[in-house]
Amino acid sequence: MQPWKTKSRRVALHQPPWITVENHDVELPDGRVIGEWAWVITPDFVNVAVVTDDGKFACFRQVKYAVQGTSLAPVGGYCDVGEDHAATAQREVREELGYAAREWTHLGSYGIDGNRGCGVGHLWVATGAHKVAEVHADDLEEQEMVLLSRDEVEVALKRGDFKLISWAACMSLALLFTPAI
Repeated sequence: MQPWKTKSRRVALHQPPWITVENHDVELPDGRVIGEWAWVITPDFVNVAVVTDDGKFACFRQVKYAVQGTSLAPVGGYCDVGEDHAATAQREVREELGYAAREWTHLGSYGIDGNRGCGVGHLWVATGAHKVAEVHADDLEEQEMVLLSRDEVEVALKRGDFKLISWAACMSLALLFTPAI
């Protein structure tokens, strides 16, 4: 299999640091050229499943502009320019929860849209988490921290309570990579 080739690109929308939309002309392996292929550039982000010393999953119950109703969510945020995603994960856990963790496991890095780009999500699980500081989050949405047992996370996943795919993937992978306590 051969990859598509980008022949040219033009910026259609540029709103740094959050989004850039480009139109690409791409050449397929058979030589056909498709014009005006929309490509979306967004910052990479992290989602972190945080597991406390006593085996509880620290999540948020929150509202988000693009999510209908209330959702459960892991810790998350955008990577700053030049910031390693491991550092972003640790920073976000400290800012949003005031927690640090003894062990960090990278669950993988995943593209968001195979046809249009839309950034990369870096998923983590942080275990042995404990309070070390006050919360210093700059989140705009209304949210409350909740502590869920492993069984409650499984039930919430089955009900679709984690309403973004990156959130559900992070929590599902965290269940696979953390032993039951």
